[in-house]
Amino acid sequence: MKTKTILLFISALLILNSCKKNQKEIKPVRKDITETVFASGILVPDDQYNLTALTDGYITQLNFEEGDLVKKGQLLAVVDNKQSKINAQSAKALYKIALENARPDAPALKQAKINMEIAQQKLDQDKKQMERYKTLYQQKSVSKLEYENMVLAYKSSQGNYLNAEENYKNLKQQADQQLIIQKSQKNINTVYEDYNNIRAVIGGKVFKRNKEVGDYVRKGEIIAEIGNEDNFYALLNVDESNISKVKLNQKAVIELNTNKGKNYKAIISEIYPSFDEKSQSFYCKAIFTDSLDFKISGTQLQSNIIIKNKKNVLVIPRDYLGYGDKVLLKDKTEKKIKTGFISNQWVEVLDGLDENSVLLPINQE
Repeated sequence: MKTKTILLFISALLILNSCKKNQKEIKPVRKDITETVFASGILVPDDQYNLTALTDGYITQLNFEEGDLVKKGQLLAVVDNKQSKINAQSAKALYKIALENARPDAPALKQAKINMEIAQQKLDQDKKQMERYKTLYQQKSVSKLEYENMVLAYKSSQGNYLNAEENYKNLKQQADQQLIIQKSQKNINTVYEDYNNIRAVIGGKVFKRNKEVGDYVRKGEIIAEIGNEDNFYALLNVDESNISKVKLNQKAVIELNTNKGKNYKAIISEIYPSFDEKSQSFYCKAIFTDSLDFKISGTQLQSNIIIKNKKNVLVIPRDYLGYGDKVLLKDKTEKKIKTGFISNQWVEVLDGLDENSVLLPINQE
């Protein structure tokens, strides 16, 4: 047992000595480097939108499958919302009643018009009688009292006619107003009823189907995701510390997670102004300038956005920079340096080192 322990100890020493021998001294070098901003993201089809339920209810029809091409206005799903159907039927019935009540021969309007015509006839008759009595009074054939009574009868008939006319006008106005209201309600409820029939807003390809026949959906729930089948862009998540460096029309190199090692060229076409709290990043849109041979919505990707190219820059390998921007000198002392651009491979040295400085790996014992 002791022999085995001694052998393990000797093996550990040999490995440690071997590691120390493999540790390399380096000096800063000058290189032409490209400053980039890393961003992860996904593939998104152009004109992508969510087909959502416009009302609550059970799905009774789904007229598409994933991968189908659909046309604008095509009926894709039917939701059974009985309340909207009942409201639409009720509104149609009330509109029909209002339409009948607004017709000239509707009972109420017809009676009001007859009353107005009778009052008109009585007024005409009393007017003639008044004029006749006026002549007779001037001829002293009737008394003044008889003449004045006839004048009062005429004025009374005049008032009755005006009341009958006003009553007809009010009834006609109320019937017309009710017709307008019921027509509006009918149209509104017809629209609500049509919300049961969910149609494609824009033509495209169905990339994802989220619901099945028989599912209960609420207004706003996503039934499917639809977008352009040919054109895709990269939706990039840029860290808030780097978003100020990203500008429109900057070039980007994109690698899909499904095809490691193959790069696609793109340019930044849009920088969205809102900050996403969930991912703690900003969104950018990158349009591909290379032909994209893999087109599946949601494919994850990695991108390097080219910020600028720098010539003859003093750099050290990324592995030689420690926490707090410190490096390990040949004499085993640590030194804090001023850094610029940092990539996965290189660190730009702005101050603290020169080309004659000798460094050891930061984990040098």
